[in-house]
Amino acid sequence: MNKIEELEKGASELGAAGRTNVAVPAWIPTPAVKPRHGWLSSLRSYFILAPLIWAYTIVLGTISLFCSLFDRDGRVQHNLARLWSRLIMTTILSPVTVTGGENLAGTDNSEIDNSNVKPRVYAVTHASALDIPILYVYLPFQFRIIFKSELLSYPFIGWHLKRSGQVCINQQNPAVSIGALKSALRSLRRGMPLVIFPEGGRTRDGELQPFLPGTFFLAIKAQADIVPIALVGTFDLLPMNTYHIKCQPLQMRVGKPISTVGFTLQDTDRVLAEVKAAIDCLYSAPRTN
Repeated sequence: MNKIEELEKGASELGAAGRTNVAVPAWIPTPAVKPRHGWLSSLRSYFILAPLIWAYTIVLGTISLFCSLFDRDGRVQHNLARLWSRLIMTTILSPVTVTGGENLAGTDNSEIDNSNVKPRVYAVTHASALDIPILYVYLPFQFRIIFKSELLSYPFIGWHLKRSGQVCINQQNPAVSIGALKSALRSLRRGMPLVIFPEGGRTRDGELQPFLPGTFFLAIKAQADIVPIALVGTFDLLPMNTYHIKCQPLQMRVGKPISTVGFTLQDTDRVLAEVKAAIDCLYSAPRTN
């Protein structure tokens, strides 16, 4: 009974993670996004970049759906998602510089299902819809992502998420997410890395939002290391409520792993504070380009 109650609590908190109005008080003003690029950049984005991205999505999403019929471990679908991401990153002409890449070592998908593999959770900032392609290109291993059930309504993208083993959280009815959480916990303990967005959703102003404790539920339950990652420049690249992609250099900053060994769910606030401090430091450091 205790395990069921913990899963229900974790599902409820993870469900709340997607509600940005919970994480951001209503009295905080959201500054208007001031585009730094002119009308030629806008035309390029709307008439060249966006159509190409949708073409990649439709073609590879269809292939991924077909492959899901026989791809038992998700490896083929992950490789298709990586190809989709490489095409996008090549198209948008926004080179990514990775720092701290040595902190990504230690995850070898060839060892998945080996109980000796140390589970890892990657806690990533979330400022843009293009954060996902960056992760698929620059995380050099297969992984799973926690996502909101609302994304299932998107054609091709939603179909891929549902069929490729990603972890879906239903915000309206978190109790129905218990099965997904149990499956994700088993996979994490076997060595399949998990990507979480501790802010619960994309930032609306480019600033880090408060972290939500429920997003650390699986990491603590699996006694996994948490690797902090800050994606810098993606808000200016493509903020919310626009399709204008402003091509520019980006950075992915990877911090040192933070252990949760010995911690329980009662230590969630302590784990949250340590991870947030690490991401704050990575995110606020001066840009090198």
